[in-house]
Amino acid sequence: MKKTFIGMMVVLALGACTNCKQSSQEVVVENIMSRVSVRSFTDEKPSDAQIETLLRCAMAAPSAMNKQPWAFVVVDDPALLKQIGDSLPNTRVQNNAQVCFVILGDLRKTAQGDAEEFWIHDCSAATENLLLAAHSMGLGAVWCAIQPGQDRINKLRRILNIPQYLMPLCVVPVGYPAEEPQVKEKYKEENIFHNAWQE
Repeated sequence: MKKTFIGMMVVLALGACTNCKQSSQEVVVENIMSRVSVRSFTDEKPSDAQIETLLRCAMAAPSAMNKQPWAFVVVDDPALLKQIGDSLPNTRVQNNAQVCFVILGDLRKTAQGDAEEFWIHDCSAATENLLLAAHSMGLGAVWCAIQPGQDRINKLRRILNIPQYLMPLCVVPVGYPAEEPQVKEKYKEENIFHNAWQE
């Protein structure tokens, strides 16, 4: 089963490759460097298999002490999608998204004390995995923050009946792109220091 899944991931990665002679390293780097935020979608819905793959990739993320303190609500009900889009316009769900992922931190699974907040890092890593996997499959997605806005958190709790022990981090609408955003060059030498901070 594990070998089958890994093989499927390799096929997906190679499918994103424009040059079949590229090494797996080149494919991964190209996928990271070419990913863009997509905020508008076509009517075509991602398949159940694609949705499962995205969830598997998200849950392959690293987490502090391997706590894996994440949970996911996959929303594809049109009425709920409309409600989320109307109540939380920052989520871009109203831009024809056919499915969205709500990434939650499960506070029952976190470490104790100061380490409790590590769930934010863990769920962020899962979210980035999901975004990169979506891009590799020809899908578009965008990370829309919910945490730490209490008003946004409360609205999402009401719409999706989210209990208090689950903390919404973000909403990620996913679909086939209806736009072609340009890749932005984000590498900046001035943000790099070696061995110590320098003013």
